[in-house]
Amino acid sequence: MLGEYLRYDSVVPQRLRELAILATARHWRQSYEWHTHAPIAERAGLPRSLIDALAEGRSPGPLAAEEAAVLGFCDELHQHHAVGDAAYERARDILGEAGVVELCGICGYYALLAMVLNVARTPLPAGAAAPFSPP
Repeated sequence: MLGEYLRYDSVVPQRLRELAILATARHWRQSYEWHTHAPIAERAGLPRSLIDALAEGRSPGPLAAEEAAVLGFCDELHQHHAVGDAAYERARDILGEAGVVELCGICGYYALLAMVLNVARTPLPAGAAAPFSPP
């Protein structure tokens, strides 16, 4: 139920949810999760150039304010296990307090899935290219 809520009903807009999911998949080098969510992210309105930059581990260049806030928040959370005041305030200004809590939940839930998929060595569908080397 938590996963269903975070993926479909969160107060975080779908485009930004998918960005958080991709940031988490990239952090955990989880190719199956990426393979599933990259097309959803593009349909939700994330630019292909942003998706490709994330997959390649390079700076995505100029971003919309909402995208920069969410990506910055997720990256700080993944790398430092917390976020600084500035990242928190940027995310809160865009998503509200509830949105910040749910953004944390999205990162945490998809990190859990990434760990399980990595440990299980879940293969990609036949013919799909892995965007990341195995962890």
